[in-house]
Amino acid sequence: MGDPDVLEMVQEEERLSNLEAEYVFGMNENQQSLSSRETSFLISEEPVSAKRFNLFLRRRLMFKKDEQSKDSIFFRDGIRQIDFVLSYVDDIKKEAELKAERRKEFEQNLRKTGLELEIEDKRNSEDGRTYFVKIHAPWEVLVTYAEVLGIKMPIKESDIPPAENIPFSYMLGPLKLPKNVRHPRPEYFTAQFTRHRQELFLIEDESSFFPSSMRNRIVYYILSRCPFGIEDGKKKFGIERLLTSNTYSSAYPLHDGQYWKPSAPPNPVNERYILFQNWARFSYFYKEQPLDLVRNYFGEKIAMYFVFLGFYTEMLSFAAIVGLACFIYGLLSMHSNSNSSEICDPTIGGQIIMCPLCDQVCDYWRLNTTCLASKISHLFDNESTVFFAIFMGIWVTLFLEFWKQRQARMEYEWDLVDFEEEQQQLQLRPEFEAMCKHRKMNAVTKEMEPYMPLWSRLPWYFLSGATVTFWMALVIACMVAVIVYRLSVFATFASFMESEASFKHVKSFLTPQITTSLSGSCLNFIVILILNFIYEKISVWITKMEIPRTYQEYESSLTLKMFLFQFVNFYSSCFYVAFFKGKFVGYPGKYTYLFHAWRSEECDPGGCLIELTAQLTIIMTGKQIFGNIKEAIYPMVLNWWRRRKARTNSEKLYSRWEQDHDLETFGSLGLFYEYLETVTQFGFVTLFVASFPLAPLLALLNNIIEIRVDAWKLTTQYRRPVAAKAHSIGVWQDILYGMAVLSVATNAFIVAFTSDIIPRLVYYYAYSTDDTEPMRGYVNDSLSTFLIADFPNHTAPSEKRDFVTCRYRDYRYPPDHDQKYFQNMQYWHVLAAKMTFIIVMEHVVFLVKFLLAWMIPDVPKVVLDRIKREKLMTVKILHDFELHKLKENLKISSTELAKQVLIQENKAQLANSAV
Repeated sequence: MGDPDVLEMVQEEERLSNLEAEYVFGMNENQQSLSSRETSFLISEEPVSAKRFNLFLRRRLMFKKDEQSKDSIFFRDGIRQIDFVLSYVDDIKKEAELKAERRKEFEQNLRKTGLELEIEDKRNSEDGRTYFVKIHAPWEVLVTYAEVLGIKMPIKESDIPPAENIPFSYMLGPLKLPKNVRHPRPEYFTAQFTRHRQELFLIEDESSFFPSSMRNRIVYYILSRCPFGIEDGKKKFGIERLLTSNTYSSAYPLHDGQYWKPSAPPNPVNERYILFQNWARFSYFYKEQPLDLVRNYFGEKIAMYFVFLGFYTEMLSFAAIVGLACFIYGLLSMHSNSNSSEICDPTIGGQIIMCPLCDQVCDYWRLNTTCLASKISHLFDNESTVFFAIFMGIWVTLFLEFWKQRQARMEYEWDLVDFEEEQQQLQLRPEFEAMCKHRKMNAVTKEMEPYMPLWSRLPWYFLSGATVTFWMALVIACMVAVIVYRLSVFATFASFMESEASFKHVKSFLTPQITTSLSGSCLNFIVILILNFIYEKISVWITKMEIPRTYQEYESSLTLKMFLFQFVNFYSSCFYVAFFKGKFVGYPGKYTYLFHAWRSEECDPGGCLIELTAQLTIIMTGKQIFGNIKEAIYPMVLNWWRRRKARTNSEKLYSRWEQDHDLETFGSLGLFYEYLETVTQFGFVTLFVASFPLAPLLALLNNIIEIRVDAWKLTTQYRRPVAAKAHSIGVWQDILYGMAVLSVATNAFIVAFTSDIIPRLVYYYAYSTDDTEPMRGYVNDSLSTFLIADFPNHTAPSEKRDFVTCRYRDYRYPPDHDQKYFQNMQYWHVLAAKMTFIIVMEHVVFLVKFLLAWMIPDVPKVVLDRIKREKLMTVKILHDFELHKLKENLKISSTELAKQVLIQENKAQLANSAV
């Protein structure tokens, strides 16, 4: 025998090891394992003979626990996977007991549904105050709710050959991802899962048969419908209500590992790491997206957004190339442009005296001071403008038609063909069920279901409509305020830049018009961001108050409110510059005034197109830069701050559920705002693209970054969203169609009324007198003459000049004509040409749109054939399975019948022998 102290120490170590083993493996279905508090109590028991070794033993046991739990996505037994996590903090307020009772009732009801729970004590959390409830869905729960939700699962590997490669596809090799990343799982024939046909499905391993995204979707379905008590005579249920009341602080599924390293066994394959390596890195901006892997990890709804964003980006590349070509044409022809040459010529533009641009304070000015502006205007206002406007009208049709094909292909590949009937129409929002006091028969299911009469919703509908109308009116008011700002400060800029000698060197390119326009555009952009931020909060609250019946109705209602507001907020200033500015100015001596105080804005002699280009560039570029910075920086800063407050101060040192707990929440509306941002950009690209052919290129560059920013933040900065299904982009598709139709009209009007191309064409064909240079004299022809003596006293400049007349942009009779200052015949010719162009362009583009829509099928023939083949094979497999099962049952029945007959015969023989 050795030293008794050493022997006792060894025995104590064995005892603690046994306790640890019991702690890890001694759980059954109805009894939870020892809590961390009990473990701490057992460790704190100090036998007298082993005191000096107890610290070492305690550290060893806790080290093993940390080693197991740091990156583990399992319960303490290392077997049951964590499908969902709830967290809460002890509340010391007066509602603490009520919240504790709600949690107790909720968790008891979760256990009654079959879910298994394991609670982590707050003393084991990094902040020392947060409890974590880990939830596991056992096999029986998964198969039950997989049947309830109509989830399709594989029954046989597909024998349909993959689609043939497109010609020259080998040239796209550098853009491709490895095959195991593009298609992580083989294609299967699938059928709706049912518990009574489990033998039909390809179940190799029950723990991995349902993907983690499907498991967390099932658990969330249970959480959203689990009751937690009766309050005020009403049955209360749903995790969302508990989160709203701060009974629980968060509810989320776990990421399956770290994004910077693969998971070690026994954890499953770390799809998060694979996504980060092949999707979320900016160095992979030129690569295709692993869409199947995104779908497996995040669910079909999020994956469909990335399909749409990727396809939209691909199509933008064609528009960007054509737009860049048009811009290069304008750049190359800029110096040969006769209009800007005449304006810049000291003998022509330098001798033309223009009328003042504001009353009294503004002075007369020479036309050649806008030399640089006229050259820049030609970059975007040239012959290619008409071509590009028509091209974009056809491009948007091709984009939408081909998107329908891509969407149909994804529906087939992701088993979403029959999804709408199974999911969207039948699932009610728990909030709707909780608020309903009436029930009625569903005409389809023939079952009683919650029902809310229209009269109880009408007040909220009226409030909703009034609020949206008020905020859109507020946007218009803010836009008018910016216009007033531009009108009021223009004179200040003009007089200041004229009097200050230091501005003489910049006056050639920084004119009062440009300075006012740029500062007004920047101010307008700031107002847009502020109004947008406030309205987002209000619209979400109002939509909740309407109590929509389904999630689809909720999203559709919110989408309508947000889009209407965003449309007015972001596009109103562009519509003003394009269709109103400079159109109702009047003429010297009889100008129109806003509120009888401020004189209406005039366009540059070269037209308002350059101002529309500047307005569009500032708002579009500013929104995209602000959006990307907000999406990337905001969650990163918040996550850093949460980790900074943790005791370990490093996300590598604490448990998987705590790491995810410290991440930012994506939220149920996270995807909504991503779609809204993309559709708003689509409006900039299509509605006003005739004024700025580089808009598709800017959108393309932004989207290349946007895809990786969204992938990066979802993979690294956000908690894993609950997986959800979606077979399309929903109501956004209808919005895109509406904007596509509107874009044809807006671009036609921009070319006709904002651009200077139509007046130039009219002059070229009808009024030019120079056969060698037909456009010579156009500038002088487009300017009318005004007699300075006809200026009213309150509008004329105070200083006297030695010239008699000034010029202004219009087609009016001169002062010596009988109908002086009335529109002349050329005005009506130009107007008729503009209207003719609008009608012809719209009819040509719409005709091509309808022809393309008719020629391009919504669902490709190859997809239709595959759907028919899969349905045929599924029916055949089900038939063979049922037939085999029937034969087995008949065989068993016949065997049992033969046994019974034999037993009866033996009994009869025994009876006869006994007699």
